[in-house]
Amino acid sequence: MARWTLGTWLGTGLALTTLAAGARGARAQDSPDRSRLVILIGGEAFAPVPTLNEGAQSATANTDLADQMFLHLADLGPSLLTAGDRGFEPRLARSWTRRDSVTLVFDLDPRATWQDGVPVTAQDVVFTFARARNPALAPKLSNLLRRITSVTAEGEHRVVFRYTRPYSEQLYDAVFHAPPLPAHLLAKIPAESLATSAFVQAPVGNGPYRWVRRVPGEFIELEANPSFFLGAPAIRHVIFRLAGDPQASLNLLLGGEADALETVPAPRSNIDRVSAQGSLRLVPYLSSTVGFLLFNQRDPEDRARPHPILSDRDVRRAIGLALDRTRMVRSTFGNLAEVPYGPASPMLWIRHGAPAPARQNLAEARRLLRARGWMDHDGDGTLDKDGKPLALTMVLPSSSAFRVQLAQIAQAQLLQVGIRLELTVVEYQLWNERRTQGRFDIDFSSTRQDPSPTGLTQGWSCAGSAGTNPARYCNPRVDSLIEAATFATTNVQQAWVAVLRQIEDDAAAVFIYAPTSLAVVPRRFTNVRIRPESLWLGVREWTLAGATSRPAGH
Repeated sequence: MARWTLGTWLGTGLALTTLAAGARGARAQDSPDRSRLVILIGGEAFAPVPTLNEGAQSATANTDLADQMFLHLADLGPSLLTAGDRGFEPRLARSWTRRDSVTLVFDLDPRATWQDGVPVTAQDVVFTFARARNPALAPKLSNLLRRITSVTAEGEHRVVFRYTRPYSEQLYDAVFHAPPLPAHLLAKIPAESLATSAFVQAPVGNGPYRWVRRVPGEFIELEANPSFFLGAPAIRHVIFRLAGDPQASLNLLLGGEADALETVPAPRSNIDRVSAQGSLRLVPYLSSTVGFLLFNQRDPEDRARPHPILSDRDVRRAIGLALDRTRMVRSTFGNLAEVPYGPASPMLWIRHGAPAPARQNLAEARRLLRARGWMDHDGDGTLDKDGKPLALTMVLPSSSAFRVQLAQIAQAQLLQVGIRLELTVVEYQLWNERRTQGRFDIDFSSTRQDPSPTGLTQGWSCAGSAGTNPARYCNPRVDSLIEAATFATTNVQQAWVAVLRQIEDDAAAVFIYAPTSLAVVPRRFTNVRIRPESLWLGVREWTLAGATSRPAGH
C-alpha cells in the first residue's frame, strides 16, 4: 500500500527527554550502551500493526515500527524487482513453489514463533488475509489484494495462495502488503475494534524487535527479541523519537541527542554539517519519492465543474514547457536528484527504458498559449483571455524547504511566458486539508511510492481516492494501459512505460524531482543497508564496529 507522506514531516511538539533508562539529557552518541539506536521520525506511530495503516492511521511511522515487529513472508531483494518469483528473500516463509500459473505455495519456517512463545502457523496467514481482503476493514488494502481469490492452510506450516489469473506480481502481492498477525491473540477481538484494542497499544509480533513502551508525543522504544528465530539483533534497543520539523531533527542529530535520520533536510549545506561530524556518516539510497506540480482539473470552488484554466491540456503542457526543470533540480539538490519521466521514483524499476523528460521550450509554450487565446491584451506582463488573467495559485507545505525553494524558481520562470503564479505556503495540516478537499489550482505534491508500479493506480487512475488523486485525474486509456501492464507476461517493462507515456501526454502534472536520498547513521554500526521500501527494515542485520561475529541464525 502506498505510503502517502507527501515528503513532509508532521509537526509535533518535542520535549528533550531521556529516551532510555539513562539520565535526563543523555546524549545518544555518549550512551554507555553502544548498541542502542535512536532514529528520528516526523510522525507518531499510533497504530504500528499490519492491516491498520489506512485512512487517518496511514503514516510512514506506522510502517517503520511494524516492520521491526512483524515479519513478511518474504522481503524484496536488492534489485527491488517486484515482477516474477526470484527477486525475493525468505523471511517467515523459508521457501515457495508454484503449482500452476494461478497457485503459489509457501512453506513457513517451523522455527518462527510469536513473541509470547506461540508458534507461527499457516492459520495466522489465513487470518491476516481474511482481514486484509475485507473491504469493510481495509478498503485500500483489499483493493490491492483483489486478484487473490483464496488463502488456505494445508497443515501447520503450508499456505496456498490462489489468484484470479496469471500475472507477474503474484508473489509480490502475497508477501508485501500484509505481514501475518497472531490469530491466537486477535481472532476473538471484533474485527472493527482492533484499531482501539489493547493489542495496538502494545503489539506482539514475530520479528527481531519487541515492544517496550510509548511516551506519547516523544518516543517509542523497542528491544531486541532474544528468541528471534533468525538470530537476535546486535542492536539491543531501537528508539523511534519524534522531531518537530526537519531543522529540529538535524539539530538533535548534530547535538548528539539522536543517531539516525532518513534524509538530510535542505539546504544542501546541511550535508557538509553532517559530514563534519566524525561520529556520523551519510549512506545514499534509492529514494521512493517523486515530487510534482499537480494540476487540479476541477474548479476548486465547484468540483462539479471543470477548472476554468487548467482543464485545458494545452495550458498544462505550456506550463511544463516553460519550466527549466533541470536547472531547478540542480540548483536545489545538486547531483542528488534527477528530473523523472512521469510518476516514477528512483526506486521504481520501470523507470529504466523510459524516454528522457521534455526540456524547457519557451517558444512552444508561448505558441500553445497564444493558440488557446491567451495574450497580453493590456500590456501588464500577464496573459489574459476574455478579461481574465492567466493567474494561478500554488499551495505547498511550509515544512518542505525543498519545495518552497523550487516553487520560487518556478514562479520566476513562468513569468517569462506571462503566467502569474501566486504561492500559498501553509503549515502541513492545513495544506493537507486543502489538498484532500481539492481547494487548489496547482498543488506541489510529493509522494513515497510502493516498489510496485501497480501503486500508480492510487494516484493516476479513475479509481484513485480523494487522498491519493485529489486533482480527479481520470483517463480511461490510462486505466486500460495499467490493466494491460499488470497482466502482461512478456515485455512487462515496456507495458509500464506506455502508462508513463500516456500520463505525460495528458499533462496531468509536471514531474519535477526524483531524489537520491542520504540517510544519516552512526559510524559505530557496520553492515548498514538502507532499504528504500522500508528504510529501517535492515536494522536487525547491522553490527557493531569491532564485533567479532554475528549472532547465530544469520
